[in-house]
Amino acid sequence: MHKLDVKTLFNENYDWMHLEIVNGKHSFEKPVSEGDLHRPGLALSGFVKVFTFQRIQVFGNTEMAYLGNLSAEKRSEALETVLRFDIPCIIISENNEVPSVFIEIANKNKITILRTRLSTTRLMHLLGEFLDQKFAPTITVHGSLVDVYGVGVLFTGRSGIGKSEIALDLVERGHRLVADDVVNISREAGGLLLGRGSELLQYHMEIRGLGIIDVKSLFGINSIRAQKRIEIEVNLAEWNNDEEYERVGLDEDHTEYLEVKLPTVQLPIFPGKNITVIAEVIALNLLLKLYGHNTAKIFSDRLLRKIQEKKQHLKRGRSKKHSPERGTNPELQRYLRRDYE
Repeated sequence: MHKLDVKTLFNENYDWMHLEIVNGKHSFEKPVSEGDLHRPGLALSGFVKVFTFQRIQVFGNTEMAYLGNLSAEKRSEALETVLRFDIPCIIISENNEVPSVFIEIANKNKITILRTRLSTTRLMHLLGEFLDQKFAPTITVHGSLVDVYGVGVLFTGRSGIGKSEIALDLVERGHRLVADDVVNISREAGGLLLGRGSELLQYHMEIRGLGIIDVKSLFGINSIRAQKRIEIEVNLAEWNNDEEYERVGLDEDHTEYLEVKLPTVQLPIFPGKNITVIAEVIALNLLLKLYGHNTAKIFSDRLLRKIQEKKQHLKRGRSKKHSPERGTNPELQRYLRRDYE
């Protein structure tokens, strides 16, 4: 989870959410501690028992119309009731006019009022997505993340095994680097794992024996991307003669990140093995599965059919050997052929 305060929220959203400051930067240093938004309808009427004041408060047409229908005394009382709490900030939608008493009480309680021309529904949707991203559970993994044919492939393995070299080779073949060495993984809505690079590294790679290289400058803007959904992990390990490796592909391994299971390929490596091409095949094979073509299962089903056919053929052969002697009765001969042929 990223640290978030009102200042950061405003700076990262004021342009595309059309935010403006109504009364000053009073609460810009206040932390935003929750990723949910709140509309203070009942709180304005005086019921504050379950008022989630620690959330950003959104005043839409309903709240502003309610305040507009109150007398000056009741309006002041309703605002005093709500704004006495330690609210991070208030956002008013659809360019509603802000009464002077609203600004006075907000200033007194050091609460920043923001305003946008967006509708309440649109504001809640866009700001909700922003907060979901900021408050998504996050972990850091040592590895390399590359977009291979549109598939986010996460390479893991011990330090120095060649993750960066494989990622570099894939970039040279036209694929796109997302992160190297440090991959920040967050769990998004729907259980998706999203990978990003660190702000410090930003498309730089360490190639042992060469040093730090800038992938964006060397290969162009088309060789990188800011983030990518992670769809499969390729775990690299040295070849071990005593280890049993998957031969068909029916048994899938998984690695769990942030309570989400990620398909994992355990890939043994040794000198001369073309890992880059295998990585491309892994990505393409995953795409085939997504389109309903599971090669391992198709092969297994075909093999099972052949075995069943062989068993049936042997069974018929044994049955013919023990079938009754053929007589001269034509009807009996037809009956025997039906049963044994």
